[in-house]
Amino acid sequence: MCVPDGEIGAAAALIAPGPMVGHCSGATGLDVLTPHEAFSLHPLMTVTAGGGRLAGAGAGLAGAGAAIAGNTPQALGFAAGLARGLKMRAVEISDPDRAAYHAAASIASNFLITLEAAAERLMASAGADRDLLVPLVRATVENWATLGPERALTGPVARGDELTVATQRSAIAQRAEELLPLFDVLVEATRALADGRVSDVPSPIGGAAPRPAFA
Repeated sequence: MCVPDGEIGAAAALIAPGPMVGHCSGATGLDVLTPHEAFSLHPLMTVTAGGGRLAGAGAGLAGAGAAIAGNTPQALGFAAGLARGLKMRAVEISDPDRAAYHAAASIASNFLITLEAAAERLMASAGADRDLLVPLVRATVENWATLGPERALTGPVARGDELTVATQRSAIAQRAEELLPLFDVLVEATRALADGRVSDVPSPIGGAAPRPAFA
């Protein structure tokens, strides 16, 4: 079932017990599918309605992650088989872990768009458009994927260049004051990462040198 999370239970209740029933929610457990033999498969991929990367094409899911679960070995195996058929990387996520799993996905994908929207707005105030930011964003994401967060981090906060950070903050105060709380929170979080206070994702040993991503 591909329905809004809040409608899964009601939809499942309309199905007579017998067939296996599954949902595609990332944050929802299997309890809402009681009393059915139940499974879930959540594609860990962004799919937009406006012609984005996948535009809803199932073939584009190849290589993406898939959170799977099942309340019986048969149901779990069925979910894993679906993932294999779509050439996805299946990872079993238990019900107690699903909210944290889905929050991580939202931070990595949804919130990234929110940040880029803020950056785009400030860039426009300087007379340039978002195309100027695209190579930087792509290189930064590739560095994070290859090197991990600590080694991929660049910029004035990582360098300890507090004068530049203060200058940036003044510019934001003048041009988009409502972005200051977001900026301040991000500066503090970046300081924590640069200082080694945040290191929950280990950096890989060795690996390629980071691509230039100066910011």
